[in-house]
Amino acid sequence: MIKVAIIGAGIGSEHLDGFREVAHLFDIRYLCDLDQDRAAACLVPDEQIIITDDLDRILADDEIDVIDVCLPPHLHFPITQRALQAGKHVICEKPLVASLAQCDQLIALAHSTDKRIFPVFQYRFGTAAKQLQALLDRGLAGTPLVATLETHWNRAADYYDVSWRGTWAGESGGAVLGHAIHNHDLLCHFMGEIDTLTALLDTRVNDIEVEDCGVIAMRMKSGALVSSSITLGCAEEISRLRMVFSDLTVESDGTAYRPAVSGWRFIARDPAHQPLVDQTIREIESSYISYAGFFDSIAQSLLVGESQGVSLADGRRSIELVTAIYQSARSGRSVTLPLDQRAELYQGWLPQ
Repeated sequence: MIKVAIIGAGIGSEHLDGFREVAHLFDIRYLCDLDQDRAAACLVPDEQIIITDDLDRILADDEIDVIDVCLPPHLHFPITQRALQAGKHVICEKPLVASLAQCDQLIALAHSTDKRIFPVFQYRFGTAAKQLQALLDRGLAGTPLVATLETHWNRAADYYDVSWRGTWAGESGGAVLGHAIHNHDLLCHFMGEIDTLTALLDTRVNDIEVEDCGVIAMRMKSGALVSSSITLGCAEEISRLRMVFSDLTVESDGTAYRPAVSGWRFIARDPAHQPLVDQTIREIESSYISYAGFFDSIAQSLLVGESQGVSLADGRRSIELVTAIYQSARSGRSVTLPLDQRAELYQGWLPQ
């Protein structure tokens, strides 16, 4: 059993639900929050989880294997540092950190402490995602051509009643960082690395510091062309991906928060190949989805040594992409990836 402490009872409550689905793998020992009443309300009857606001107590507990960081974004970097230094593996909610410099510091620290960091990208885990991966693995998709992404969510003014939301200091960014980051991860997971991008960002929905609308044009290293449309002012909640390969067109069902679970359309360009596509899809068995699927992949990595989940390199790639988007939007120029220490915003994109 992998022994876990969850730090933060906001999104941490959803993590707890996911851990319950894979309870044969994980033993949740602590739920830590400054508001202990909120934390206690997350528990179900007879659940033996210690509620505390004492992070030092948790870090000093030699039995804890993993610290699950579910705190506001500005706390991710320092708490992950402390957890690694205490000899713990770390699960960290998105965004992992607020700069490439911080990310590279964590990579070095994880290496020196021989501990793992697992950035949270739970949207990857679902039956539809497994079906697409199987089609790619069997060579039934062909060459990536174009893709369109929609992250069209609805965030009214009351969403920003939480003091740290909508601010650079608390949230570290806006819709690009906290919302579209999932669709962008799915894009790179299935279509490969990004070569260049150009971004337009604006604040048009709510009276906040950070962006809530954006349009990004990308060229992948494969040559594929991609557009990403982002808003927090949509009447509906939609996360939609449409990926066109030379031999296959793929379209998600628009589900906002579990876009890779089911209901995707897989259409062979040559109708004669559709039966093989359909057969491949039917062969994929359902499995754990969302957080449960993500946590299951972590267990396989820690217990069996299989690296089939989200890697720290994936986390860095997501921060690299955010850095490039902000750099392009502010400079009015295209940005070429990858980014290293010479990048304009390597030390961070937060306004000075």
